[in-house]
Amino acid sequence: MIRTASPDDVPAIHRLVLELAEYERSADQVVASPDDLRRALFGGQPSVFAHVAVHDGAVAGFALWFLNFSTWTGRHGIYLEDLYVTPELRGHGYGKALLAELARICVERGFARFEWAVLDWNTPAVGFYRALGAAAMDEWTVQRMAGPGLHALAGQAPDQVAGDPPR
Repeated sequence: MIRTASPDDVPAIHRLVLELAEYERSADQVVASPDDLRRALFGGQPSVFAHVAVHDGAVAGFALWFLNFSTWTGRHGIYLEDLYVTPELRGHGYGKALLAELARICVERGFARFEWAVLDWNTPAVGFYRALGAAAMDEWTVQRMAGPGLHALAGQAPDQVAGDPPR
């Protein structure tokens, strides 16, 4: 069964986030607490959403997502931040069902795209996504600014920023 996450699901989602980070070899980077997730998902103006897969009454997997926007299509889309199903329940169709639910939301709401990133070494996930019809965007690379670089750029006054980026 796939359903929209509820506040009661937050501890299970947090546990699965930690499992996912462990799998992705980056457990040391997780700083989000259950309270952080609760505020993001269920606070006054949530801009992050989650669906859960339930097996025998317990959360077996989750999809955490938010809206993005394409200036080319003039429409919103969904960006899937995380998709995770506990290892012992993989192969039962929960991952596909979670993705199908998000695809339905896209179609029902007239969204143009459904996008996500996958680690290039995660060949089981890449194969799974290809089998569903997803296509790699080989010409694009993900860019990220965080930590000291983010703070350094944020601290610059507009007159300190030299020129536009190269085209």
